[in-house]
Amino acid sequence: MCLAGGEFVGHRGDSRRAPYNPTVAVRVRFAPSPTGELHVGGARTALFNWLWARKEGGTFVLRIEDTDLARSETRYTQGIMDALSWLGLSWDELFYQSQRLPHYRRYVDRLLEEGKAYPCFCTPEELAERRKRALARGEAPEYDGHCRDLSQKDRQLYLAQGRKPAIRFLVPEEAKETSFVDFLRGEVHFRRLTTGDFVIQKADGTPTYNLACVVDDHEMGVTHVLRAEDHISNTPKQIWLYQALGWEPPAFGHLSIILGPDRKKLSKRHGATSVEALREEGYLPEAVVNHLALLGWSPDSGEEVFTLEELVDAFSLEKINLSPQVFDFEKLRWLNRKHLARLSPRELLKRARPFLARYSGVPEDRLAAALELLRPGLSTLGELADHPDLRYLLAPPELPPEAVEELSPPEARAALARVLSRLGPGFSPEGLRPLVREVAAELGVPTRGVFHPLRLALTGRTHGPELVGIVGVLGVAEVRARLEAALRAVEEAQGGK
Repeated sequence: MCLAGGEFVGHRGDSRRAPYNPTVAVRVRFAPSPTGELHVGGARTALFNWLWARKEGGTFVLRIEDTDLARSETRYTQGIMDALSWLGLSWDELFYQSQRLPHYRRYVDRLLEEGKAYPCFCTPEELAERRKRALARGEAPEYDGHCRDLSQKDRQLYLAQGRKPAIRFLVPEEAKETSFVDFLRGEVHFRRLTTGDFVIQKADGTPTYNLACVVDDHEMGVTHVLRAEDHISNTPKQIWLYQALGWEPPAFGHLSIILGPDRKKLSKRHGATSVEALREEGYLPEAVVNHLALLGWSPDSGEEVFTLEELVDAFSLEKINLSPQVFDFEKLRWLNRKHLARLSPRELLKRARPFLARYSGVPEDRLAAALELLRPGLSTLGELADHPDLRYLLAPPELPPEAVEELSPPEARAALARVLSRLGPGFSPEGLRPLVREVAAELGVPTRGVFHPLRLALTGRTHGPELVGIVGVLGVAEVRARLEAALRAVEEAQGGK
């Protein structure tokens, strides 16, 4: 298995996991870059760190890695924080890397003074050309050390030309091979580094990811780094920086990759892949958290439906599965239905409000009753925005011509008229079935011969929720008004023939 930045050989010996020290107070972090919305992969990493910190009574640090000034945006920073809050993942401490630039420069200067780093004046074009030539020779396209031994005179010449140097870390010769103990995977061994001396500070003075990450994890007292599998290749570089600075590195653990249903890397082509997009589609945060937790973790009980509080109690590192995980949208919808069923009527209405803007003038009690009727068939709250059953439950339908035609036969009109005549002020929805049976017996038709025209008159549709529930939502006055309107529509249609 090859990863960018080095040749990853794998686990040495058996693959038993390295235990973490339970006597050390757990301080973990989630460190997103605000260059886009919070991806579900990042949310899964945040969740596992948060669960671990809460289970162990530790600290969950949120660190915004916003040193990439060209790509970082305030709106993404706020979006990430809003998404974490929506999921229920509160942080104990908050840091912004952009506010810590002097810290990084201080350590870069220290590495320069100690001869463990050096300025590099190579332009991007020169580097690209050398990589091209190396590949043509069949060699690894690593940095060739061109500026490693520049004389002071050469450096001054480059400076006089207006070149601003990046700073490269001088990779020790003995570090060409390295290994570390991953507390989830066991010992991980890298045969060689394929980037050569790597940049730790860009020409504009901002730190690169690996340098800033090491400085922050050290200064913030991070004890364990639990992150995604694609960071494995960064770990050797970070360990060398720890060693160069004389610091003890934290323990590292790497989670499995998340795939789409086609078992390819999860991307937008699979559907909503950010927390924000899932929220906009009407998924509950409880369901999203629940699904993310099951992507690489499972409890002994085999239970699948959890609240966040239940996940804290059940979570353990020992149950983390390192095989690739599939983000299953069908499973997410199933979990969402389970969590929708747990909401109280009041809470369901509160959660549904953002999707009901077109019904802002509808009385709250009627809206709540309609949601209760539709709840069993809902997979997401987003379905409410244009739900055909919700439209006729909250506003009288305009009967289509085919519905009027179906209501035209004498027996259909008679069924509506007889039901209408017996809908007094004290009528309750529970009395609908006995009433329909009574009218059907009088007319000598099956109960469907009464139920069907009733549904058409009340909803304009031939199918939908149970009619008793519909009558309960509408109320007797609205039911009477709709039956009268349907009979008038039939009379008008017949009068025009």
